[in-house]
Amino acid sequence: MKPCDQRMWHRVAFVVTVCAALCITGCSNLNHQTGGEEAWSSHVVTADIQAGIETHIDHQTHLDGGAFPLVVKGTDLDLKLVRIHTEYLATLGPREHFACVDLVDTNGDVYDVDFFMHGDPGNMKVTETIPHKINGKPFYFWKQNDDKTWGRVPVDEASQELMGVIVPEDTFEFRYQMTLPEISGQAGLWIPLPTSDAFQTVTMTSIDEPREHRVLEDKTHGNKALYWALEPSDSGKPIDVRYNVQRIEKAAYRDEQTNQDDYLAANTMVPNDPEFEKIAAKAVQGKATNLQRARALYDLVIDELRYAKAGDGWGQGNAVFACDSRHGNCTDFHAYFTALARAIDIPARFAIGAAIPASRDEGGVDGYHCWVEFYADEKWWPVDISEADKYSALSTYYFGHHPANRIEFSRGRDLEFEPGPKSGPINFFAYPVLEIDAAPVKVPISFTFRRHTQGDSASGMGLLTLQN
Repeated sequence: MKPCDQRMWHRVAFVVTVCAALCITGCSNLNHQTGGEEAWSSHVVTADIQAGIETHIDHQTHLDGGAFPLVVKGTDLDLKLVRIHTEYLATLGPREHFACVDLVDTNGDVYDVDFFMHGDPGNMKVTETIPHKINGKPFYFWKQNDDKTWGRVPVDEASQELMGVIVPEDTFEFRYQMTLPEISGQAGLWIPLPTSDAFQTVTMTSIDEPREHRVLEDKTHGNKALYWALEPSDSGKPIDVRYNVQRIEKAAYRDEQTNQDDYLAANTMVPNDPEFEKIAAKAVQGKATNLQRARALYDLVIDELRYAKAGDGWGQGNAVFACDSRHGNCTDFHAYFTALARAIDIPARFAIGAAIPASRDEGGVDGYHCWVEFYADEKWWPVDISEADKYSALSTYYFGHHPANRIEFSRGRDLEFEPGPKSGPINFFAYPVLEIDAAPVKVPISFTFRRHTQGDSASGMGLLTLQN
């Protein structure tokens, strides 16, 4: 889950306006106050902000001879643009804008950098540049004060909530949204249908769909999918599914419904390989129990891997890639752990969903997040190694716990449905799987949420302010 993984709301104060399905803006500029200048009913759209920050980065890169210059903690860096987080481009107030950007240095370290801008479309100037994270690890957090201003909090003084943890329970609405692309022939679409279990209760409250769906079930893991057989007349139509989610914190638990030995078997991208056995055996020398051995592997993955979405190959949950490259995202961290655990006969299983921001009560969710569980002492133990890697203060917590502010979409790898994609089993199931004339097609997806609080009946728009 990470790259802006704790979302822009950890870095800036936001204006949150829920005025349409995807109308989420936010983030207050430094010391910016409510009101004034036509109540900032701006005509600026996110494409204007994206163009503004792209122009700035291109210009500075050209002036510096091919690299974007940035000073971080007294070190001069030469950076290259990786991506602009378009989901968090925001207008803060009259002619005040925000952009979050990932930039990579020559060593492959990825810096999450926040930019504040001032001006109109075609003439935006950067007023402040704030490095916020390196490889997903924050330099500081933002915390809202009682007077509705926001201030910076050092990492070593941050609460669990600022680091993304809500316990013991959380309740929220979750929206899964997409717009179908041009469909030129016969098409099939599969999206995950989250289900209830001992830790989450999920209720679909509404669905906007181009035609009636079917519910499919994966017989191996019990996952469910919404499936549509689509036609050209469905081109450009929206799909918008809303869920109410109640979830509690997960700790080690018994599961009598599954055979743990099933989770020793290889997956396509988590193979049985002698190299994994060699690495794992060395790491667990002297450890007397599987719980101790699993902790040794957990620490090994944190020590060996770097959270970085750089280059090619990351994000597929490929254990061999993670072992060789020593970097990746949450899927790669957990694939590597799973391969090592299984290599020494510790069952491990994968799950994927979304991490719901803890420091705000509504807005965007930056894509999927995943985690694993391993089996020891007749229980399944939840772990989240990529989050532990980002927040060392929570490394003990994430060995044996998952917070309540999550939703789980699916469990397992190499998922098969009937009917299923012509391209074969689904590697892991969080995003839409669309095939047009049997060819896979990527579809942009939007996740948003609204936490159920005592103030749910309140409406309108509030502008928050930020303090140094």
